Amino acid sequence: MIYTHEVEMMCPVKQGVHHGAAPIPEEGKWVQAKEIKDISGFTHGIGWCAPQQGACKLSLNIKDGIIQEALVETIGCSGMTHSAAMASEILPGLTLLEALNTDLVCDAINTAMRELFLQIVYGRSQSAFSDDGLAIGAGLEDLGKGLRSQIGTMYGTLKKGPRYLEMAEGYVTGIALDKDDQIIGYQFVSLGKMTDFIKKGDDPNTAWEKAKGQYGRIDDAVRIIDPRTDKEISK
Repeated sequence: MIYTHEVEMMCPVKQGVHHGAAPIPEEGKWVQAKEIKDISGFTHGIGWCAPQQGACKLSLNIKDGIIQEALVETIGCSGMTHSAAMASEILPGLTLLEALNTDLVCDAINTAMRELFLQIVYGRSQSAFSDDGLAIGAGLEDLGKGLRSQIGTMYGTLKKGPRYLEMAEGYVTGIALDKDDQIIGYQFVSLGKMTDFIKKGDDPNTAWEKAKGQYGRIDDAVRIIDPRTDKEISK
């Protein structure tokens, strides 16, 4: 250690008041985190790229400072999906600090990693008060049936009004309108469920019908239109 002359000439004064790091909640325990290996938990970070063209939700399950599970969800940028594929290979096995200082290929994913780091080192994790944390595989529960990200895609113009295109339940096939042409419900098909039905042997038409659903006052609709074509469809 190299000290300047000014410091060398100082007389020693004891450091009296120091109570250590503030404890943070981790997996049902209060922990004074001093090293990366002291960090455990399951949490998320949201990131965006420089032109703000796309966004990423990154979920990591960390045990004793080591990333055991990674879920990378992206939207808005085609290139980001390929970067996410690489990130899903890179992240598991890294320490939390290694991950923070590793190029995860895409600005949005790197930003999500930064935001996640801030969350978890301050004790703001989803598993903060869960004894022993969440099991490896908890990330898949965020996806639900069919293992697809929950996506909402809505479009609207002043001249022609709103169009519901995709809800958490699935791909919107019809929007129900009342006598005033206001939306009172929607029909959808769960593409994840449909694909699962096809993999189990159903023909596509049967799978489509089995994966359909609806929400709202469909029976009260004056008409139902396809939000992508405006073609009127039957109830």
